[in-house]
Amino acid sequence: MNSQDNAASGRLIKAPENFIDSAGVHQVFSEAKSGRRDFVRNAFAAAVAGASAPALMAQASSASAEGGDANILNLPEHSKGLGQSVASDGYGKPSKYEGNVQRRPSPGLTQTAQASVSFAPLQSLFGIVTPSGLHFERHHQGWWDIDPSKHRLMINGSDETMVKKPLVFTVDEIMRLPSVSRFHFIECGANTGMEWGNVAVPTCQYTHGMLSCSEFTGVPLKTLLDMAGADYKRCRYVLAEGADGSSMTRTVPMDLVESGEAFVAYGQNGEMLRPEQGYPLRLVVPGVQGVSWVKYLRRIEVGDQPYGSKDEAIHYVDLMPSGLHRQYSSTQECKSVVTTPSGGQVLLDKGFYQISGLAWSGRGKVKRVDVSVDGGRNWKQARLQEPVMSKCLTRFSLDWVWDGRPTLVQSRAMDETGYVQPNYKQLREVRGTRSIYHNNAIQSWLVRESGEVENVQLS
Repeated sequence: MNSQDNAASGRLIKAPENFIDSAGVHQVFSEAKSGRRDFVRNAFAAAVAGASAPALMAQASSASAEGGDANILNLPEHSKGLGQSVASDGYGKPSKYEGNVQRRPSPGLTQTAQASVSFAPLQSLFGIVTPSGLHFERHHQGWWDIDPSKHRLMINGSDETMVKKPLVFTVDEIMRLPSVSRFHFIECGANTGMEWGNVAVPTCQYTHGMLSCSEFTGVPLKTLLDMAGADYKRCRYVLAEGADGSSMTRTVPMDLVESGEAFVAYGQNGEMLRPEQGYPLRLVVPGVQGVSWVKYLRRIEVGDQPYGSKDEAIHYVDLMPSGLHRQYSSTQECKSVVTTPSGGQVLLDKGFYQISGLAWSGRGKVKRVDVSVDGGRNWKQARLQEPVMSKCLTRFSLDWVWDGRPTLVQSRAMDETGYVQPNYKQLREVRGTRSIYHNNAIQSWLVRESGEVENVQLS
């Protein structure tokens, strides 16, 4: 699937740089002056109480009539008295009004809770960084909180000639070495996997929530291999092994090590890794599916061929239309998703909105994102929010005035290699319908006249 084939599915319309829909913005301010801010407050309270869409619309009319802005002169308690003391619990927490923003598991997805997933709430996040407490989880035999003073990382070869000097590092020794800090996305190879056959889940959190992005800090793996005297001419692969009960093992091409991309991380978003993210050490392999980012990392072995471990010979393989399995297809191809509006959300009124979402590519930077509001017949170029970094999430947005009619919202990303995100028809022509992994097809959201947003698929 090349960029020309993919681009043929819709007409490209280039928006002027920094384009702003001035008419839509004017409409927003006009509605705010007529009490729309009270409407939003009332609508939120009603939503928490489980009010229906018709009830929310009735509140909109009431709020507009009352002219809620007059209440700004009645100072609330927090503007007249002392607030709470400096936090004494030692670690900050979100507002109690944001309690609905949570990672969520999928009941019944796996047989045991220890070998399961919790999905990141992409629809509730801003920018590109996922807060550590909302970062998605995927475990194969539960998580552990390992004593860093007792944890060790060994570097060895598949035979005695592969490295000159096998080494064992403590966490403290690794943290004393020169470090790097980089922003990268991590995506489970099974992200969006439930959608291969047809629509299976209702919200963006469940369709794309096995995706997160953080600033990781650690030591380039090449630094450790250099210290061990690895023979790079013979050693073209490394085997990463985790210390959890599943003994997760994955083959990583040496090219990703020699380039300096792969590194052993101990930090995430300015603090130590969380236990559910592999504390105290995990491997970071930018652009490669999350299963290769081995957590609780205890051993790196260098060798001259792929290892064919249990986690890459029978798991994380792609069943092709021919009946053969495709192995070692670890790179996460260019992909995007609109997070607002998205499934499960409700547009409370007609008017100006910002369509917003995330794009990413395991092959480098996102170069462009196009958005369609007519099911892919026409496309407009979205704004890319800076910074745009390699193998990192990129935030995009497009101004949009909703006229209240049913609308099909989609996004389509292109990376710096020229690869364009395919639609489902294009993807299934190559991959069939029996896969689980590496689904990077265009996502479609249907906005109904009621404002309710649903997950749909277009062939």
